[in-house]
Parts: sequence; structure tokens; C-alpha cells
Amino acid sequence: MNNLYLYKEAPACSTVGRAGRLIDNSTTDDLSFYEDNGTHLYHGNVLDFYNKWETPNAIISDGAYGILGFQGDTVDHNGLAEWYKPHIEAWSKAAKPYTSLWFWNTEIGWATIHPILEAYGWKYINLNIWDKGKAHIAGNVNTKTIRRFPVVTEVCAYYVYEAKIDEKELKKWLYDEWKKTGLPLNRANIACEVKNVATRKYLDQGHLWYFPPVEMFEKLVKYANENGKPENKPYFSIDGKKSLSPDQWGQMRSTFNCPMGYTNVWSRKPLAGKERVKVSKSEGKAAHLNQKPLDLMNLIIEACSKPKDVIWEPFGGLFSASLSARTLDRKSYAAEIIPAHYNLGKKRFD
Repeated sequence: MNNLYLYKEAPACSTVGRAGRLIDNSTTDDLSFYEDNGTHLYHGNVLDFYNKWETPNAIISDGAYGILGFQGDTVDHNGLAEWYKPHIEAWSKAAKPYTSLWFWNTEIGWATIHPILEAYGWKYINLNIWDKGKAHIAGNVNTKTIRRFPVVTEVCAYYVYEAKIDEKELKKWLYDEWKKTGLPLNRANIACEVKNVATRKYLDQGHLWYFPPVEMFEKLVKYANENGKPENKPYFSIDGKKSLSPDQWGQMRSTFNCPMGYTNVWSRKPLAGKERVKVSKSEGKAAHLNQKPLDLMNLIIEACSKPKDVIWEPFGGLFSASLSARTLDRKSYAAEIIPAHYNLGKKRFD
């Protein structure tokens, strides 16, 4: 057996979470920073590393769940707000309008953190549900004892960092810029060469508002600067010196692509087989109780990023998101505080 990872039983603890399955016998030298092919793995508290990482296109958070279910999960859901707040502050400081956040948790854990995410500027898009099926419980649940329906799901909430200009939401900023021209709203349709899409979608102030595509934004800018009041030019400008370029406008929106046939319910059996990292070759027990499948990580990374984009994995565990990022030609930055998990996760990149 590899003497770096020894299995130990995990007695349930009522206040500090279960003990881990791994005992770490590594030396300090074993815990070196790992970098290769755009992958960056750090050992230690991620709060010490955020300021060293490149601006993220996507953040994949798989941290504390507040269920006292595994090593490191030291609080119930009532303690999650204090646990996550410094991380959310760091994410918000680093985020740009094109940054996406995927927040893995339980339903009560997500519900607890949702108000904090919104307060820090993260716009909620939707909730995705991983349905593991009945194989997750394998019939080993006494419903008379637990007095509820058995849980076979996790959730992954999708957010984007809300873009604002001059403290205004984009739809308000667009509307105000057009009003400054002195032109009627319906002239926006002429600018965009459409029947009524511009007034019905691009300048709408309700739930029907739609982000103008780059080519339509460019037409609005050109028409406003050619026909609007001269004293208010340039229009659609942040610095008052020149209008936003098409590329700058495009960066106000995060990437998203949904593969054909997918919904927000991901029916996928629990992780098993060769992909499941074991304590050792001679031990059949899983090294990490919450290891995520690579196919689900691939799904969300491909949905919200492009090749060469930057992915953050603050709570690395066994670095599944970073491994997917490498496979998909993205750069990744990740950290793990537990030595045994860090070392075992790092071996997945050999």
C-alpha cells in the first residue's frame, strides 16, 4: 500500500464533520506548487492565492456544504454564510462582466448563500439539479427513521457577474444613452434596420429586455453619433471621449452555449469505476466522498468558456474542474488545503 495515503474509518462527528479517509504522511517537499500546460495547483488556504490568479472567465465552487458530511465541512448550513463570505468578496473583486459562477451545494446550502451572492453583484440565472438516481442510496435508507424522502440530488446554481455602467444596469444605461440623443425611440429601429426589435427588446426596461448583439450595438452607436444632439456626443461612452467599441460591448456579456438536448436536470449515475479516485490500488474505498464526474465538469466549462479562457477552482479537492479544463484547452487555477487530497489530486495530472 502507498504509505502516503492510509485508510482510516470515519466516525461521524456531531460538531466538526466526519474525519477524512486519508492520513497524510507527506513531507513539506511533496506539497510543491504544480504548474504545467496552463494548470496551476496550489496547496494551502485559497484566500492566500486569489490575488495571484488571472481574471476568471468562470469560477467553479465546490466548497463547504453545511451538512457535516465530510472532512473540512465543519459547520451546518447556518454557519455557511460566515464560511463563504471572504471567498465571495474575493470572487467579486476579481470578476468581470463576462465571469460566470457555478455554485455546487445542497438545496439548503445554496439557499443560504444566494442572498450573499446577489448582494455582491452576482446575478442568478438558474438552478441545475444533478439527479443521481436510486443507485445513490442503493436501497439502504430507513425512511421511518429519517422521516423524509431519500435525497439523491445535488444542485449547481448558475450565476453571472452583473455588468453595470455608471452604477446602472445595462438596459437602463442603453435607454438613457438613447434618450440623450433627443431622438424618438422608434428611430432605434431605423438605426438597426429592423421593424420593431430595437424598441421592443434592446430599449425595453422590463423583463423582455434583450442584450443587443455586437452588430446591433454598433449600428445604434453609429446612428446616435450621426443624428443625435451634438452637445451630448459621443454616445454610448464610458469615459466621455469615445464610444464603446464592438469588442468592448461584447465583453459585457458572459459566454453561454447549451448543447442540444440538455436541460437543467442532469440525470447521471453516481461516480464509479476507473474515474473514481481510490485511497490506493489495494483499497477499493473512494478517496473523496464528493468527487465530481468529469463529464459534468466538461458540460459546464464548455457552456461558459472558450479555449484558452481561465477557470478558477477555489476548493480543489481532487481537482476535477482543473482536469476538465486541461482536457478542454482552458487555463486553470485551483487550491486545496488538505495535504492528502492535494497530493492525490495532483497525481491525476501525471
